[in-house]
Amino acid sequence: MPTTTAGRCDRGVTGLTAEEREVLYALGCGLGDAEIAAALVLPEEVVAERLGRVLGKLGLRDRAAAIVHAFDCGLVVPGQGPRRLVPGNTTARRTGAAAGPWLRVSVLGPLWTTLAGRPVDVGPVRQQAVLAALALSPSRSVSRGRLLEDVWGREMPDGNVVPVYVYRLRKILRLGDRPDSVIRRDRYGYGLVQGVAEVDALCVDDLVTRAEAAERAGDLPGAVRLCDRALELFRGEPLAGLPGPLAESERLRLAQRRVALAQRKADWQLRLGRRIEAITGLSALTLEEPLNEPVAALLMHALRRDGRRAEALAVFDRIARRLADDLGVDPGDLLLRARRAALLGKDACPGRGRAGAA
Repeated sequence: MPTTTAGRCDRGVTGLTAEEREVLYALGCGLGDAEIAAALVLPEEVVAERLGRVLGKLGLRDRAAAIVHAFDCGLVVPGQGPRRLVPGNTTARRTGAAAGPWLRVSVLGPLWTTLAGRPVDVGPVRQQAVLAALALSPSRSVSRGRLLEDVWGREMPDGNVVPVYVYRLRKILRLGDRPDSVIRRDRYGYGLVQGVAEVDALCVDDLVTRAEAAERAGDLPGAVRLCDRALELFRGEPLAGLPGPLAESERLRLAQRRVALAQRKADWQLRLGRRIEAITGLSALTLEEPLNEPVAALLMHALRRDGRRAEALAVFDRIARRLADDLGVDPGDLLLRARRAALLGKDACPGRGRAGAA
């Protein structure tokens, strides 16, 4: 049986993520790094990192070899227009179907939305909050009543405002030239069409799952790299500026998740003997979280392991003063054990049990 182009493509890019395929396709189209960055709405350094991963996974020498490979595996088809990039989905270019991340919604910072790689304005803040609510519920429909509670809370509006906002979003977020929208509607409510949207918070979940698998397999360097990629997705305060009970609760949950991920990364770095890297990251985190006792305890552990006991004790003194001044409480057992370990030079890790809860 003849080998199809799609079949060759699947085998030729086995192991690549959707994002890495986008970079490989862009290379095959003749785009430079700056053009790829503009088309995919990414920093150039992220493009360079993804290109490096593509070369490593496919065993290619350089970008010239990657360009040849893009043609050889059928990812780029001669005669279909070089230097044209529709991010996220080569299948869509051939069939008109949207089988890749046509829509990207970023909630790990101010809401940021791209459609086919282009930034798109999704309207006023309440309308943005409706989209965020749908993006954070990827596997189920969200009812009109649920959206009212999540986005408006006790400030219930008059009239059918939810259908109006969803109608506007459906008009904005169409699948290319087709009349279909990325927002589906069924008898249970509204949701994003499966397979066409990518949400950064869900990407974090996937990266954490892969990092945990790497840890279980004994690949701590791989776990650290995956954790780094997850942390890079955070662009500031999650859902910054969006109103409603859901946005408020998700801001807190996602911010706590970021701190837990940073702790976990530091714990893995310490287990690898990369104490300076762990100390640098934890020191920055304590500035952001001056009242976070597990973070301070883990920093004290890292400093003590690096022979810097006086600095570890200084961390204790600093957070003890802040706890007393701001909250009127004394340091908890975790900090007290870290202080005792620093005084005695013990080698137990006071923060490891808490750091794993990402």
